[in-house]
Amino acid sequence: MNLLRTIHPDFEQFLQLKPKTCIDLYIDVRNFVFELYPEANELLYHTHALTSVFTTSEKLSDAFCMIPIYTNHLNLGFTKGTVLEDPTELLVGTGKLIRHIPIQTVADYRNDAVQHLVKQAIQLSLSDMNTSSNVIGTTISKIKT
Repeated sequence: MNLLRTIHPDFEQFLQLKPKTCIDLYIDVRNFVFELYPEANELLYHTHALTSVFTTSEKLSDAFCMIPIYTNHLNLGFTKGTVLEDPTELLVGTGKLIRHIPIQTVADYRNDAVQHLVKQAIQLSLSDMNTSSNVIGTTISKIKT
């Protein structure tokens, strides 16, 4: 599978511990996000989940979506999912703001409804930014190695 952006080595070492199906889906979901917003910055975390967070700046507060990878599954999460228009009711979750789409197959995210959600989330993030950012299209590892 082709990568639109190289996976950071800090992230790669943990990603390779996941099942191949999760790895393949993660790479394609990540590519999907970069196809929609190539300028996205990617913040990488390894806490309760191995997570790529996509943001319009270098700040976590400007995140628009994320891909948390758990033991045997992954989600496409939206940091302000409760304020997105979701007429097809794809988003699930009970948090105050965050909602997600469970990902099991490519069809779960490579469709017009999810593309619309991601684009909405990007626009919301851009409109909520307090200051502009000079950091564009960068991957930043927050993983302690």
